[in-house]
Amino acid sequence: MPGIDKLPIEETLEDSPQTRSLLGVFEEDAAAISNYTHQLYQAMERIYNAQNELSAATHLTSKILKEYEKQRFPLGGDDEVMSSTLQQFAKVIDELSSCHAVLSTQLADAMMFPVTQFQERELKEILTLKEVFQISSNDHDAAINRYARLSKRRENEKVKLEVIEDVYTSRKKQHQTMMHYFCSLNTLQYKKKIALLEPLLGYMQAQISFFKMGSENLTEQLEEFLTNIGTSVQNVRKEMDSEIENMQQTIQDLEMAANMLYVPDPDTAKVPVNRNLTRKAGYLNTRNKTGLVSSTWDRLYYFTQGGILMSQARGHVAGGLVMDIDNCSVMAVDCEDRRYCFQISSFDGKKSVILQAESKKDYEEWITTINNISKRIYLSENPEEVAARVNQSALEAVTPSPSFQQRHESMRPPSRGKPRTSVSSISSSTGPESPVLSVPLSSMSLDSIVTPETPIQFDIISPVSEEFAGQAKLSGQPGRRTNPFGESSGTVSDSEDSILHQLFIVRFLGSIEVKSDECPDVIYETMRQILAARAIHNIFRMTESHLLVTCDSLKLIDPQTQVTRLRFPLHSVVLYATHQENKRLFGFVLHIAGGKVEGRPVSVCYVFESNNEGEKICDSVGLAKQIALHAEMDRKTSEKQKEVDKEKERQQKELNKQKQIEKDLEEQSRLIAASSRPNPSSGDGQFLVLTSSQTEDEVGVDGKKKIDSEA
Repeated sequence: MPGIDKLPIEETLEDSPQTRSLLGVFEEDAAAISNYTHQLYQAMERIYNAQNELSAATHLTSKILKEYEKQRFPLGGDDEVMSSTLQQFAKVIDELSSCHAVLSTQLADAMMFPVTQFQERELKEILTLKEVFQISSNDHDAAINRYARLSKRRENEKVKLEVIEDVYTSRKKQHQTMMHYFCSLNTLQYKKKIALLEPLLGYMQAQISFFKMGSENLTEQLEEFLTNIGTSVQNVRKEMDSEIENMQQTIQDLEMAANMLYVPDPDTAKVPVNRNLTRKAGYLNTRNKTGLVSSTWDRLYYFTQGGILMSQARGHVAGGLVMDIDNCSVMAVDCEDRRYCFQISSFDGKKSVILQAESKKDYEEWITTINNISKRIYLSENPEEVAARVNQSALEAVTPSPSFQQRHESMRPPSRGKPRTSVSSISSSTGPESPVLSVPLSSMSLDSIVTPETPIQFDIISPVSEEFAGQAKLSGQPGRRTNPFGESSGTVSDSEDSILHQLFIVRFLGSIEVKSDECPDVIYETMRQILAARAIHNIFRMTESHLLVTCDSLKLIDPQTQVTRLRFPLHSVVLYATHQENKRLFGFVLHIAGGKVEGRPVSVCYVFESNNEGEKICDSVGLAKQIALHAEMDRKTSEKQKEVDKEKERQQKELNKQKQIEKDLEEQSRLIAASSRPNPSSGDGQFLVLTSSQTEDEVGVDGKKKIDSEA
C-alpha cells in the first residue's frame, strides 16, 4: 500500500543512531496503535456483552471512529484515505445505532475475534521482541566494551578468543533479533489496517446477514462500498504477504553476507580496505581527558558530512559538530594501551581529537577517508573516481624510472634518459588548497635530481653518521666523532646572543639524498617522492618538533624535553623553497660537512609540514642568511680595518724608529764636532779630555766638580 514507511532491515548490522531514532518512531507508533486498538476493542466488547445497549455502544463506536482523524500517528502516510473510510463507517454505524442488536455469535466470530487475535498475538509478540532486542543490545554493548579494553601488550590468547567469541555471538544475536523485530514492526503497519478494517467489515456483514438485506439503512451503495473495502483489505493482505516474503529473503541474504562481519577485527585479505572513500560513518571510541593524567573513552557514532566530522550518541535525534576536517592532518598515534588509535588535528593545530577504531580495516579506511576529505576531493563531480586516480598517481610516483629498471636488468652503465617534462601529481597528507598537488618538474631528468636507490628516511635519527667516523682519525683525534651537519662533540655554537630567534611548529615528513642543489625543482621532486612513498606504504605518523631559526643555525627541538634533536648550520643550507600550491609544505637542501661523492658535496633534502607557515619559515631562513651575510661582511670589514690599523701602527713605529736613528746620528755629529775643538785647561795646567761616550752635559758637570775639589 503506497505511503507506508518501513524500517530498513539492511541497516540493522550498522545499528546507527539514525536507525535507532527511526526505530523509536515505529515503537511510538506501535504504542499508539495498541492504545487505539484497546479502545476499539472495549467498544466492540460492549456491543458483544450488552445487546440491550447496542444502540449506545454503536454510537460510542461511531464516535471513536470519528476521532481517528484527530489521532497523530507518526507513520500516518495515508491518513486521508483511512480517515475518509472510517468516517463513512462512523456515519453508517451511527445510523444503525437504533437498529436491532447483532447476534452475539456473529459478533464473536466476525467482529471480536480479529481484534482479540491482533491484541493477543501481534501486539504481545512485538512487546516480547522488544524485550529480547533490548537484552541482546545490552549484551552486545558489554561485549564490545570488554573487547575494546583488550591490552595489546599483554595479550592472553585464551581471554582474547573468549572475548572475540562473545562479541561474535552477541553481535549475531543482536543482528538477528533486530531484523526480526524490524520485520514485525513493518508488518504491524499492514496488520493495523487489517485489524481496524476487518472487524468493522465483519460487523457490517453481520448486520446485513441479520436483516437479510432488508434494512432501510443498508442500501446498494453501501453494499458496493463494503465490497470495495473488502477488496482493499484483501489487497493489503496480499501486499503484506509479499512484503513479508521479501523481508524474510532479505534477512536470509543478510545473514549469509554478514556472517564474516560479526567478527570484530576481520582479515583485511578477505575484507579489502577501500581507500577511495570520501564519506564514512561508524562507531569509534573517543578519548576524553578527565584530569591531568586520567582519561575516559566513550563510544560514539561518527560520520562525515562534506568537510565536517560529526558525532552522535544513541538517543540523540541529530549529531553534533566535532571539527572541520578541511585541510586537517591525520596520523596514527600510540595512545595508552589501545590499538588502532589515530589523531585528527585541525589546520591551525589548535584542536585535535584522538579516536580508536574497532578493526584494522576501519582504522585504515578512516585515515584514508579523512585524508581524501582534507584534500577536498569530495567537492569534485565524481569523488571516488578522483580519489582512485590520486591513489593511482601515488602508486606511479614510487615506480622506478626506466633508467633504474635498466640498471637492475643489466650491469652496463645506465644511459641518460630523455628529460622529463610531464606533470607528476601526488596526494598530499594534508593538502589545504586543492584536491591534487600538481608539481611541475623542470627539464632535468629524475636521475639528475634524486640519487637512485637511496632509501627515504621517514623519522628523525641521531645526526652522527658512521660514514664520517674516519675524519677523526685523520685529524688525530681518535676519541672524537664528527657530526655530518658541521658540529663536533665538544664545540657546539651558542645562539643565545643571536639577534634572530623565530620558533615554528613543524612535522618531519622525510629526507633523501639528492644529486643537485641548483634549482627548487629538487625540493619539489623530493616532496613528490616522500609524499608518494608515505601514501603507498600507509605511513601516517609524523614527528612534531619546534624549528628554531637563528642567525647561525636551524635547530629541531623536542617540544616535550626541549632537547635539540638536530642542528643544521646555516651556511650549509644552500637551497630552500615552499611548495608552489601547498604552502604548508617546505624543504631545504643541506650540504653535509666533509662528505663528497664524485667530487661534489653530499646534499640531503629535508621536507617538513607546517601549520600553514611554509612561506614564513622560508622568509625567516632567508632573513637569517641575510643577517649572517651582513654579519660576515661586517666581520670581514672589521678584520680589514684591524689590519689597516696594524699597518698604520707598524708604519708609525718604523717612523718613530727612523726619527730616533736620525736623532742619534745628529747627536753623534754634534759630539764629533765638539771633540774637534781645543780642550779647555784646568787651573793647574791640566786638560779635561772628553770621551766619545760622555755627553756635553756630563763633561760640564764633571769639570765643575773637579775644579771645586782642587780649590
